[in-house]
Amino acid sequence: MELSESVQRGLQSLADPSVFDQTSFPALVDVSFRSLLSSHGDPGVLDQPELKQVDQILLKQSHTAAITFILEAVKQNADKSTVSSCLEELTFSAERIEIFCSTYQKHKKELERLLASIGKQPPRVNDVSWRLQYHMKNGQLDKVNEPFYLISLNTENKGTPEDINFTCTVEQLQDLVGKLKDAAKSVEKASQM
Repeated sequence: MELSESVQRGLQSLADPSVFDQTSFPALVDVSFRSLLSSHGDPGVLDQPELKQVDQILLKQSHTAAITFILEAVKQNADKSTVSSCLEELTFSAERIEIFCSTYQKHKKELERLLASIGKQPPRVNDVSWRLQYHMKNGQLDKVNEPFYLISLNTENKGTPEDINFTCTVEQLQDLVGKLKDAAKSVEKASQM
């Protein structure tokens, strides 16, 4: 695995027993995996009592490096021996390698599912419906009398239907239609090449 210099430095700090002792090392490894697997980022994820004595800059660097290493290993479908040899090159002790690898093996399937769920494919639009509405008054009870459109896009993403609803003014709708026509022409040109 190729790792940037900053990731290597962060992992070497993590391997250093004078920076991360026997209680702070497993705590940081656990926190790194938990922060990847939690559905929402916890700003206090590094506020563990075991990590209080570690220099906060080194803690953040090592945490970032560990997360980067974990994601890279999962992305490359690295097995335990590959992870072990990478950590060994970064001066990890056998005990620390075993702690890291056992946690990696424990969470690897979940992380693979997480990475697989991150897609580059936007939802496919199946249908569009719209409705014309009028703003009669605004929040200050002033007369507005402006038309606007309620647009509903019926989309499908990986077989799951989803509706995307939004409103727009006449000018915004005209702009949207113009951009869609430009996109259609670009796709048509590309398909003719």
